[in-house]
Amino acid sequence: MSLDTAPALRAEGVALRYAGAAQPVLSAFDLSLSQGEIVAVLGPSGVGKSSLLRILAGLEPPSAGQVLVGGAPLTAPHPRVAIAFQDPSLLPWLTLEKNVAFGLDFRHQPRLDRQQRQSRVQAAIAEVGLGDARQRYPAQLSGGMAQRAALARCLARNPEVLLLDEPFGALDEVTRAEMQRLLLKIVADLRTATLLITHDIDEALLLADRVLLLGGAPAQVVGDWTVELAKPRDEAGSELGALRIEVLRTLRAAINRH
Repeated sequence: MSLDTAPALRAEGVALRYAGAAQPVLSAFDLSLSQGEIVAVLGPSGVGKSSLLRILAGLEPPSAGQVLVGGAPLTAPHPRVAIAFQDPSLLPWLTLEKNVAFGLDFRHQPRLDRQQRQSRVQAAIAEVGLGDARQRYPAQLSGGMAQRAALARCLARNPEVLLLDEPFGALDEVTRAEMQRLLLKIVADLRTATLLITHDIDEALLLADRVLLLGGAPAQVVGDWTVELAKPRDEAGSELGALRIEVLRTLRAAINRH
């Protein structure tokens, strides 16, 4: 896959220390994320992956370093940066269509007229394949459909950067595989720069162009791998095997240090 050269998001020397804490949570994190690229971040539980994502989303300021979006410093949530979590967090009293539109009401979003708003919502719903479920309520959706709706809510904002915090972790294996294929389609169609937090090595190797491993205390990048195999990689088990073993060994070492 050809990646655009200018980074959509860049992190430079990002660190995080909470007030009164003996040591930082995160130290000297650097990242360059380009349009059309998927970067997966692995790491032991509690290492600071979700804290990192909050910083990259502009939800929490770093203690040191900076995050740049489109070359400009990120100081608050950005209209072109969307984030999705493991819990779809759909509002139960709104239809799927209105849940997707709800993301357009977030702070810092540009104001759209009715036609622009409807066009964004319909395009996002079509992208995730939920056109027949527009008028359903969250209680009428399967887990996979709810997660697709959460992705559509992100896509309606027309993001340049998509941040995902273990979005498929609560799904069964079949649904998870479907969502992984959907993510690849979204990135291929929309060229969205995507950072995926995951605890699943296989998921990282199937989806990502680069895999970063966080480890240590404070957390920092202790492993960085480029995966050059063409996507989809469902049948590339033998080619990914050696890389999987290397990532697993490094992860175990990081857990022992943590």
